[in-house]
Amino acid sequence: MTTTVGLQPVSGPSAWRGDELSKSTEWIHVLSDAERTELEDLGRRFVADDPDLRTVTAADYPFDACLALNDECAHQMDAGRGFILVRGLRTEEYGDAVSGAIFFIMGLHLGRPIGQSQRGDLLDHVIATSNKTMSDEGALPSRIRDRLPFHSDSSDVVALMCLRGAKEGGASSLVSGTTIYNEMLRRRPDLAARLFDTYHWDWRRQDPDSPELTYTSPIISHVDGIFSTYAGNSMIFSAQEYPGVPQLTPDQAAAITLFDEISQEPGLPIDMDFQPGDVQWLLNYAALHSRTSYIDHPEPERRRHLLRLWLKRDVGRALAPRFGKHVVVMGEPTAPLVPGGRFRIADAVTVNDDWGV
Repeated sequence: MTTTVGLQPVSGPSAWRGDELSKSTEWIHVLSDAERTELEDLGRRFVADDPDLRTVTAADYPFDACLALNDECAHQMDAGRGFILVRGLRTEEYGDAVSGAIFFIMGLHLGRPIGQSQRGDLLDHVIATSNKTMSDEGALPSRIRDRLPFHSDSSDVVALMCLRGAKEGGASSLVSGTTIYNEMLRRRPDLAARLFDTYHWDWRRQDPDSPELTYTSPIISHVDGIFSTYAGNSMIFSAQEYPGVPQLTPDQAAAITLFDEISQEPGLPIDMDFQPGDVQWLLNYAALHSRTSYIDHPEPERRRHLLRLWLKRDVGRALAPRFGKHVVVMGEPTAPLVPGGRFRIADAVTVNDDWGV
C-alpha cells in the first residue's frame, strides 16, 4: 500500500489549469489552406474509393501538407498537455460522409481505430437519440443530453469531430489528471496515496456481455517518471454492489469522492464550445473528459452531432501493472458481435436512432 512518504507534486506540460489555458489559443491548431485542401481532397477520394473501414490503412491515404500537423497532434497527446483542438474544416459545405472520411483518415495516421459497440462500429456517434437521463436504466452517456462526470474512455486516444453544435450548452470539458492529483496531494496527502490502491471497476455496466462483473485497476500510475490517470468514480462505486467485491475503506471512498469534487472545481477544467468542423484529440492517460448538459434544436436534422473515434496508439508509456481497462485486447469484443456493424463510410456516418433508445 502506497504511503505519503516520497509522494511529490508532478510537473510538466500535462499539469495545466483551465482558467490559465483558456486565456491563450496555444491548444488550438487552425488549419492552413494547404492542410485543409489536402484533407478535403483525401476525404473526397476516400468516399469515392469506399474502402472497408476495418482494413484501410494510413498508407492508402498518405499525408504531405499535413505531416507537421500530424506530428503536433501526436506530440501534444504523448508528451504535451494531453490534447489538441484542430479547427478549420468546412464540414457544413461538404457533408457528413466527406467529413467523416477526413476524420477517419486523421485517425488512421494517429493510431488504429477500435470497436466502440457490440456491433464492432469503428466510428460512433455522440447524439441524443432519446430523452433518457443518466438516472434511467440502460441510458447510454453518448445518447443523452445530461452533463457527464469526468472520466476516461476504454482506449488510448479518444477523438471527437463536431458536425453540428447544440442550440444551447454541450461544451466539451477537459481537466488535467495531473492537476487533480497535485491538488489532492496539497490538501490531503493521505488521500492522494489511496489513488495508487487497486480498485474494482464495474465491467458489466460498461459492457453488458462482459465475461466478468468487474476488473481491477489503480486510478494513478507513476512509473519511470511517467504520470497517468484512469478515472470514473461511478464505475468504482457501482462495482461495490456485486457480491465478493471488497468494500472500500473509508479513506478510499473519501479519496475517490475528493478526486471527483476537485475535477469539477471552477478554474480547473477547460470548456470548449465545439464549432462545426472542430476535431479534438485526447490521450486518455493525460486528461479526463466530460461535457456540459445541452438543449437541442427542435429539428431532428439540427441535433447536436459529434463523431467519435477510439484509437489504440503505441504511446511508449510506462504504466503500472494491470492499469486501466486491461482485461481484453483493446478494441476486441468480449462476446460475438451483434449483426449490423457499419464498415463503409456512408453507412458509418449515418445515425442509428434505435441504438441507445
